Amino acid sequence: MNCNTQNAKIASITEKTLIVGIDVGSGTHYARAFDWRNYEYTKKPLEFSNTEAGFQTLKAWMEELAEKHGKTAVVPGMEPTGHYWFALGKFLQDNGMKPVHVNPHHVKKSKELDDNNPNKNDRKDPKTIAALVNEGRFSYPYMPVGIYAEIRSLSNLRFQTQEELTRIKNRLSRWFSIYFPEYKDVYGDLKAVSGRMVLKAAPLPEDIMKLGAEGVNRIWRDAKLRGAGMKRAKTLVTAAEHSIGSKEAPEAARMELKNLLDDMDAYASRLEGLLRRIEEKLKGIPYIDNLLAIKGIGMATVSGFIAEVGDIGRFDSPKQLQKLAGYAIVANDSGKHNGESRISYRGRKRLRYVLYEAAISLVGKNAEFRQIYEHYRTRKENPLKKMQAVVAVACKVLRIFYAILTKGIQYDPDKLLGDIRRPQVQAA
Repeated sequence: MNCNTQNAKIASITEKTLIVGIDVGSGTHYARAFDWRNYEYTKKPLEFSNTEAGFQTLKAWMEELAEKHGKTAVVPGMEPTGHYWFALGKFLQDNGMKPVHVNPHHVKKSKELDDNNPNKNDRKDPKTIAALVNEGRFSYPYMPVGIYAEIRSLSNLRFQTQEELTRIKNRLSRWFSIYFPEYKDVYGDLKAVSGRMVLKAAPLPEDIMKLGAEGVNRIWRDAKLRGAGMKRAKTLVTAAEHSIGSKEAPEAARMELKNLLDDMDAYASRLEGLLRRIEEKLKGIPYIDNLLAIKGIGMATVSGFIAEVGDIGRFDSPKQLQKLAGYAIVANDSGKHNGESRISYRGRKRLRYVLYEAAISLVGKNAEFRQIYEHYRTRKENPLKKMQAVVAVACKVLRIFYAILTKGIQYDPDKLLGDIRRPQVQAA
């Protein structure tokens, strides 16, 4: 049964339900209690701290109100205010309650209904939150447990490490643009081993000039490095001789480059370790090998998908996953006007990014997905633009992932191409 529909959520609120609106803060929370007719049971909100004692105070307060007014169920509602709700949500879940979330945008828009005043305060917000819960305008937060919690945390660390690595590469690019712009003409890749060896011994153009071509080549010979010789050494020295880079603050420039190169090595090593750990954890999830068997799908895509989706069995259809990713189609029609449809962008940003990157990879490396993409672009009825076609492929990837993980089937290229072959068969 689909419990995420509006009717199902409204039906879950009965006359035996105690609705508690909670305004979450960094150190102090506020709560107000209502029944299903929005009748409030207390004269002032409960103020409790973000501590174990505060949580126990909230629990005792809710139990007392529930017993006093004959309520058999408690539904705590709150805004997902950053990370501050995590501890409280986990406490409520561990104590047999099912906390729900209301959209902060909805709270902001509906708080004027009572007094026509946009003021925000600790007494007003819990009431607005409780009213939205009573109307069924809430969602059930997903708190992964076990292996899914591990994969999500490891994936978050991977994204953070990748962001730091990208930031360091950008700073390195800035350094070379200032002190040695010609280096990029000799080495297009900052990870080039022979170039890194020289930079550790001679960071600046003036240092390379002092070494000379013989000195540079000697560094490579001593390290028994293949693929770099006198020709490359002369090219590097010539670039240093004609460099237009800044010659100011050489000591600080050398130190900055050393720090950046060390940081890049450290974060690259950390990223490799995280990927290995994620790969080990993924082995505990059924049918993961079926996903990796698809040409163009790698470990980063699969780990990012599982981290954002969690236990896929909690979804009734791939359409729910499409909404979670922000790929739900939003129409722009009114009367006789038929505007251009777009995706909602309401959902998990990282999941949308993972699916988009997967679509780009599949279109480039997988022949079947390439045909699907070209079909979307060139079909007679409603041909799509490039970006629209990529999004359509991303949604196709999502549906395939859902089918494989829920049914345990193998990837079938012929079945994938059935959508574009069927009209040709009918015509024949």
